[in-house]
Amino acid sequence: MASGRTFLGRRKRVLARLAAWSAAESAQTFLGGYCVARSLDDGFLRGSTATGLLWLTAAAVVILLGAPVVRGVFAQLPHLTEPLRDHLVRRSVVRALRMATAGGGTVDTTAVSRLTSQTEIARDSFAGLVLAARSFVFVAAGALVGLVSLAPQFLLVVLPPLVLGVALFIASLRPMARAQHRYLDADEAVGRRAEITRTALRDIVACGAQEPTAARNRRAVEEAAAAQRALARWAAVRTLSVATAGQLPVFLLLAATPWLLRQGVTAGALVGALTYVLQALLPALHTLMTVLGAAGARLFVILDRLTGPLPVPSATLAAPPAAAPGEHGHTPAAPATAALRLRGVRAAYGPGARAVLDALDLTVENGEHIAVVGPSGIGKSTLLQVAAGLLAPDRGKVLLSGRPVGCLPPSELAALRMLIPQEAYVFTGSLRDNLRYLRPDARPSDVDDAVRALALERLVERVGGLDGQVRPDALSLGERQLIALARAHLCAAPLLLLDEATCHLDPVAEARAEHALRTRPGTLVVVAHRLSSALRADRILVLDGTRAQYGTHEDLLVRSALYRDLVGHWNDVQR
Repeated sequence: MASGRTFLGRRKRVLARLAAWSAAESAQTFLGGYCVARSLDDGFLRGSTATGLLWLTAAAVVILLGAPVVRGVFAQLPHLTEPLRDHLVRRSVVRALRMATAGGGTVDTTAVSRLTSQTEIARDSFAGLVLAARSFVFVAAGALVGLVSLAPQFLLVVLPPLVLGVALFIASLRPMARAQHRYLDADEAVGRRAEITRTALRDIVACGAQEPTAARNRRAVEEAAAAQRALARWAAVRTLSVATAGQLPVFLLLAATPWLLRQGVTAGALVGALTYVLQALLPALHTLMTVLGAAGARLFVILDRLTGPLPVPSATLAAPPAAAPGEHGHTPAAPATAALRLRGVRAAYGPGARAVLDALDLTVENGEHIAVVGPSGIGKSTLLQVAAGLLAPDRGKVLLSGRPVGCLPPSELAALRMLIPQEAYVFTGSLRDNLRYLRPDARPSDVDDAVRALALERLVERVGGLDGQVRPDALSLGERQLIALARAHLCAAPLLLLDEATCHLDPVAEARAEHALRTRPGTLVVVAHRLSSALRADRILVLDGTRAQYGTHEDLLVRSALYRDLVGHWNDVQR
């Protein structure tokens, strides 16, 4: 409101000229109903046809003179709307540039929408709002003055429903604006979910995240539908307001006709009053409420977005202290908080389904190597999907480096963790591009280190070097897993989650891969495929479907019957 008052205060001359043209429209409204009343009372009802026609001619002239008035109003309108649009465009450009140059260099993905559709919607909505508000105020003034001039009793009939309808409409404006805001947010959320799903479709399929992705998309669509239904309910309130303020006075005038005639009101005055209501008040009310209810609410929401606080320029930000890069070019994570923390997590596939994880508490410190074991189908993969933020738990909290997973945008979530599924994703292209998939700016020396750490020299030689072309169907399952593990070795995410990502490797290759990932800076959580993998971990998490046990190999041999059974099974397989 303060910005709006400042904007209008700088254009007082434009507002004065607009008011002058609108005052002429008010006089036109007054003369229209008054001439009709006089044509009956002084002309036709007294048998003087010439007098009646003269008054009707005067009414017709008044209507024709309305054309220059409309032209004058529209000539002043651009002096209000175009400066508003220019101001919003400049502000949108400044916002986009500041976001790009502020700390982190975030790209404003809504900049194009702000510069094009949103600023145009704001200009058109503002123009419609000015026209509707101006018309209603001056038309209502002319009509009310005309009603008083014909017979003051008309105000007792027309004014109460008019005030009631306008009051009802004004009371609905704020919740209507909130409903519009909710609908726009929900509509944008659907667009974001569609964009995320489209760009990450191959990764979603590769990680087996189709169901949680579909569930999130369904929730976004359902929220948009609920918001649209709420908007429709407030549109019904707007219709009721129009009927109360514009159409109820007509009904009351007809119902009160006997009483008005007894009060000395003439037939011509009654027709003139109906003219004021039907030809002036009702159209002006309908236009005002339609514009305020739709364009006005939309303008309120868009202005709230376009005129929000601007990002702080990068020049005013204190530069963070430079961190010494670790080996392989990785920046060590700050050890202030746990790498992964789960508190009271419950997860189930669908309403009423048995919980796969129930009241699970887990803390994985920075730099730890954790193995997750348990029977098939017990929830090991579910645990990693919840930890990675791909599956939202029904209850509980999931924190990555002390931050709630559900509050992290996709870009920040990807920078904190990496999930490697059992089915490794390899695309057609050079081996170098496959290895640098998650870190395109990796130095050649870092790529060479990853190749040596994962013993990929034979594969590099077979495909004709790092720039040789890779065809996924020409690779074995183990080779695909090695490429995915080397990719993980290169990425900068401090938390690695391996969901049986070494199951197609022989024990020697598996040990080498886990050692390579263990020695890089960060934390490692592995769904163990062999006993040897669990023995290499700092601690082991045993999932048994009812409760989880957490400890070292020696502790769990004493405390967990399920773990003893698993160790015995693994030993039998090895023998």
